[in-house]
Amino acid sequence: MTATPLLRRSVVVTGVAKSGQLGEAIALAFAREGARVSVVARNLEEAAARADEMRGVGLDVHPFACDLADPAVTAVVAGAIATAAGAVDLVVHAAGGFALTGPVADSDPAAFQRQLTIGLGTAYATARAFIPLLRVTRGSIVFIASASALPGARVKGVAGYAVAKGGVLTLMRAIAQEEHEHGVRANAIAPAAIRTLANAAAMPANARFVEPSSVVAAIRYLASPEAAQVTGQVIELAP
Repeated sequence: MTATPLLRRSVVVTGVAKSGQLGEAIALAFAREGARVSVVARNLEEAAARADEMRGVGLDVHPFACDLADPAVTAVVAGAIATAAGAVDLVVHAAGGFALTGPVADSDPAAFQRQLTIGLGTAYATARAFIPLLRVTRGSIVFIASASALPGARVKGVAGYAVAKGGVLTLMRAIAQEEHEHGVRANAIAPAAIRTLANAAAMPANARFVEPSSVVAAIRYLASPEAAQVTGQVIELAP
């Protein structure tokens, strides 16, 4: 896959909080290509810290805080981003989180619901808020799903996470079909475990990972003119 650099475009990346996460790698890659990047996290201090690090090397990055599980709040923040940036061309929804919920019969309903909220609820609120803005630019949205949501995946003990990510894929397909007439494209990446600081610390030393650079490359392609007719699709990334 090759892709034209996203020069002079406005990119929004959610889930840019702690250092070493996927969201940070995505934001940094697009900012290095000359895009104006708005980074979104629940905590403004964390978003600002990541933005300051990137601005320190001359990149155009701006922080915003938002509880992405709240559609009303997310809509307000989306409007603020669009006003500051002048437009929104690409939204990458990388926010979320992983937790074991155990066997369904023994699971904690609150823990299960938490996975649905941070995995699927945030994706819905983000999409709902930014789709009207993407219609203006005929832009696109890319969701970070998971290989656990694909047919045949091993989901024992991780039903909450897998169900949430499966919902994200269905949400993506609905948006692709509903927004086609408005010129908005929706796609998703479904990676196996990604090499983040948290994953590297939690998994065995010989564990195999999907590299953040591979995720970025897939997103760049989906957001590029070369993929202008690609919508409703899932790219699986294996380690």
